[in-house]
Amino acid sequence: MLYAECTAALLIIVLILNGQSLKKYGLFCKKLEEQKRIPVRYNHFLLATCGYIAVDMTWGLLYEHHEVAALFPAIYSLTVFYFLLMLLTMLAWTRYVVAYLDKRGRRTYAMLHTVWTLVIIGILCLMLNRFYHFMFSYNDAHEYVGEIGRNISFFLQIAFYAVLTLYMHYVSCKISGREKQRYKIVAATSLVLGIALTLQILYAFLPSYAIGLAVGTSLVHSYIEFSEQKEKAIREDIAAAMAADYEAIFYIEIETGEYISFAKSENYLPLGVTESRKDFFREVLDSIEEYVYPEDWEYAKSFYDKEKMLQSLADRHSFSYKYRVMVKGQPRFFLFTFMREKSGQYIILYEKDIQGELDAEKVRQEAQKKTITFSQIAEALATNYDVIYYVDIADFSYVCYETNIIYGQLEMNAQGDDFFEESYQNIPNVVDRRDVEMVEEFLQKDALITKMDSYKVCSLDYRLVAYGKPQYTRMTVRKSSDGTHLIFGVENVNDEVRKEKQHLRELKTEKELARRDELTGVKNKTAYKELEASAQGNIDNGMDYLTFGLVVCDANNLKQINDTLGHAAGDEYIRAAARLLCDIYVHSPVFRIGGDEFVVFLRGNDYTMRHELMDKLRAQVLENKRVGAGVILASGMSEYKPENDSFVSDIFERADRDMYDNKQKLKAQ
Repeated sequence: MLYAECTAALLIIVLILNGQSLKKYGLFCKKLEEQKRIPVRYNHFLLATCGYIAVDMTWGLLYEHHEVAALFPAIYSLTVFYFLLMLLTMLAWTRYVVAYLDKRGRRTYAMLHTVWTLVIIGILCLMLNRFYHFMFSYNDAHEYVGEIGRNISFFLQIAFYAVLTLYMHYVSCKISGREKQRYKIVAATSLVLGIALTLQILYAFLPSYAIGLAVGTSLVHSYIEFSEQKEKAIREDIAAAMAADYEAIFYIEIETGEYISFAKSENYLPLGVTESRKDFFREVLDSIEEYVYPEDWEYAKSFYDKEKMLQSLADRHSFSYKYRVMVKGQPRFFLFTFMREKSGQYIILYEKDIQGELDAEKVRQEAQKKTITFSQIAEALATNYDVIYYVDIADFSYVCYETNIIYGQLEMNAQGDDFFEESYQNIPNVVDRRDVEMVEEFLQKDALITKMDSYKVCSLDYRLVAYGKPQYTRMTVRKSSDGTHLIFGVENVNDEVRKEKQHLRELKTEKELARRDELTGVKNKTAYKELEASAQGNIDNGMDYLTFGLVVCDANNLKQINDTLGHAAGDEYIRAAARLLCDIYVHSPVFRIGGDEFVVFLRGNDYTMRHELMDKLRAQVLENKRVGAGVILASGMSEYKPENDSFVSDIFERADRDMYDNKQKLKAQ
């Protein structure tokens, strides 16, 4: 009687500890609920455990009266189920362990194959035991007798539990944190079951294995299931908080199209969102004409083809689009964001009503057309401009700010609808005819906006006609700090330019001559070193808005000309190279830094037009090569990049590498 009472108590303990798990997760999970696979597998183990303890309890209760012949068929049948359910507990436990490992990406098919082999062999042995008492038998007094097959079966199960214990311990050593503790608990539970089976061999009439199962389920409940349920509750709270920001969230299985939807917003409820449906891709296409703004039907339909959607997600984590949805009879813009779930089997769709955000942004942009913040005014005025144009990149409307009237009665508007269009109309009237083409090219809006994506500042020096006389003027363009506007600063640099010209005339002294190359008349290596030091000083002092570039050139075939035609011809070849560079780079100094090596320091308009000028130089070289006359110059170019360059030598080296590549191409041609 004590045997039955002990096992009954064990059964009650197991049910009390694990009843909530059985009730919450059940014994089955749909494919869409794959996340329930692990707790469902554990419930299978609990079911096998409860079945084994119940059979063991009933067997103990009846065996107290084994001398009653009428009870013997039931006792024998319970013995068969005793062994069968023992095997099933091992199978269910192994399947739970494998599912737990698979949760972390581990595949342990060997365990499953082994345990299934043991179970099948055990079932066959129990079937044959009726004819040949290999597992157990009963004597004439109906007393239980364990045969050798019972011990062999137990030993095999003990060995399997030992391997399972060692493997789980090995896995736990490779991880850390809470997962390490959980894996060790699984290993400990496997060890407890193995020890319980060992005691069952030694003490056949004690419920050792039932006690081991009860202890094992207690360990799992206390250290694994409870811990994971707590973490899951935390994750669900976080997910609920995130869901509050969206009108609806859809969790879609890619293969079948089955999905679960969550909708908490009252505004979204009229759209017919339900909790669970069968085919997302078909149903959403069917509902578009009912719920989407008519002008956006075709646009919306283009996003819900499964193959196109997967293709859009192939090389990125997520993608978004927006269109108008009819809510309470009014169109509202919704933002739809698709994201592929970590396992790759599901797509998550977030839907958010952004109409309020768009309305607020529109109001902000309208206000921005008429006002300019103090910080943005200061950003432009800090450079002491005479006139400032604040131009909206979105629609090119502008506001004009004058800080000093210097150009006489020029006609300037306080604000306008299209800065570029009005500029094109005014340029022929106010710009010196010699510079009209240059200014028009500089103010090509598409090219200028593209250029401003790469550079902080662009500038142009040109002549503006005021009081009937040309006045040197500088236009400087930069983006506002928020990237929504272009700021054009215009300043009179007439005195500066004229002083510079006068200064250049006065510099025709011995000191200036010492910095000129005697052969070509261009600047020499000494002058280049001085300019390089000056540019390096600007970089060191943080003057990263001073844009410049370098062109490095090398004359091909000079040695061959010297050897075949003489050094006089070689000298003329070098002079021709210098003339070619001076003719192309008319606004930039040219330096001869070696026998056949030249450097051009790009600035002003030459820097602005650097790519076009480089193309012109290389085209001329190719033409010279084709006709067999003229200079063959290999050339390379690089510009100052404030975010990367700390030394002028860095820019020179890039240009030199580019020149070397060009030299190789010329030789190959």
